[in-house]
Amino acid sequence: MARRDTGTDDPRVRVRPGRGSRPRTKQRPSHADAVLGMVTRIDRGHYRIRLDDPGLTESSSGDITAMKARELGRGKVVVGDRVAVVGDTSGRSGTLARMVRIEERTTLLRRSAEDGDAAGTERAIVANARQLVIVTAVADPEPRPRMIDRYLVAAYDAGMEPLIVLTKTDLADAAPLTGLYSPLGVRCLATRLHPGASDDEAGPTETAGAPEQADDGIEAVRKALTGTVSVLVGHSGVGKSTLINAIVPGADRATGHVNEVTGRGRHTSTSLQALALPGGGWVIDTPGVRSFGVSHVGSADVLRGFPDLAAVAEDCPRGCTHEDGVVDCALDEWVNDPAAPNGRRARVESFRRLLAPSLEAEDPTRP
Repeated sequence: MARRDTGTDDPRVRVRPGRGSRPRTKQRPSHADAVLGMVTRIDRGHYRIRLDDPGLTESSSGDITAMKARELGRGKVVVGDRVAVVGDTSGRSGTLARMVRIEERTTLLRRSAEDGDAAGTERAIVANARQLVIVTAVADPEPRPRMIDRYLVAAYDAGMEPLIVLTKTDLADAAPLTGLYSPLGVRCLATRLHPGASDDEAGPTETAGAPEQADDGIEAVRKALTGTVSVLVGHSGVGKSTLINAIVPGADRATGHVNEVTGRGRHTSTSLQALALPGGGWVIDTPGVRSFGVSHVGSADVLRGFPDLAAVAEDCPRGCTHEDGVVDCALDEWVNDPAAPNGRRARVESFRRLLAPSLEAEDPTRP
């Protein structure tokens, strides 16, 4: 058999036969047979998905596990995302479906990194949530209004409705804290739940500063969450897990206690998870944090949460940041109008207080 011509006279050179390749195409499969669902949990590259049609699975809950298809690229998938999946959607143990598409998001809650080389980098947290539930204790640990302000900034930036839930109100008066947010029109609910408490031992009541009448028992919080997708946020030790256990039967979220020396709570929730509410809707638990960066949010992003102030700000000079002391800001003229209602000044001052968190780094030791 004649030796193949390798293009050289050196007998030591051997050329392997080349592998044929098909030309790449920009066309992608349409996946017309894909089914829709919501991402409820992410664990080391595996995505837990609740299908819209539970009948497609062999699981009574309608949950399946999927991997992200290569065609999705490096796009980040987060809890709350609406996705399309193909392949094995039986949900049987050991089976994996393939996630091929992320549906358009209606909202996206984000935060900024504040430390290290990644400082200022945005990170997506939860998609498609309608309500941001800010859980804070009035005592043990002490409340941190600056942290609450940052959560509100993130809510307005994402287009979400904020709700403040106060815990441990049997330990201190909630009125001073709710008074800070009543000019903003933020609804506040107060609870007396402690780790290990049952519905019979303590329940929530609605506090001053909220427009609706008091609603006895745990139903006040459950009613506010039912029928929508809500995200619970708060720093460690405020009682998020205890609250979830009270409103979601069988949630069994781990609870902890506040350190008597440092006054800080211990992280009990270590990952995001969406839990279905009995009356419809979802509550998404997030790990407790000690800081929440919002450096990616500008004054215009915060202003979107205040339609009345946004209308006034249309008369501001171009590039106006609406901060206190800015020359020719239309908000100042609006406030100083002799015929203006008394609540205008408090509302503008509260709005301007929210602008500060996006301009400076959070110090976890400060209130």
